[in-house]
Amino acid sequence: QVQLVESGGGLVQAGGSLRLSCAASGRTFSTYTMGWLRQAPGKEREFVSLIKWRGSSLFYTTYADSVKGRFTISRDMDKNTVYLEMDSLKPEDTAVYYCAAASIPDLLTKNGADYWGKGTLVTVSS
Repeated sequence: QVQLVESGGGLVQAGGSLRLSCAASGRTFSTYTMGWLRQAPGKEREFVSLIKWRGSSLFYTTYADSVKGRFTISRDMDKNTVYLEMDSLKPEDTAVYYCAAASIPDLLTKNGADYWGKGTLVTVSS
């Protein structure tokens, strides 16, 4: 089992920044691909970003086109924490953001995961 707890959501004006954190505990954290997905009101959940490590080194990151160049995902292996730095926020970024862990990266890009956090709400005002 992997437990995921998100924090850092809140209300921000358009053009502002927020940093989300996801603290992980449980089974070996390093073996999972970690990611963020979001669900806006009235819309389906969508993939945002993922980060995959190979051993102790960063292997690659992936971003949805809608956030590329504005969001940055990172991972602190010592703290078992994944971050999502969100800059130049837009009203359309308003959503509940979920941290997720998957044994297969493709699972995240297809809006699935093996483990989910409960989510943190991000609201971007215009």
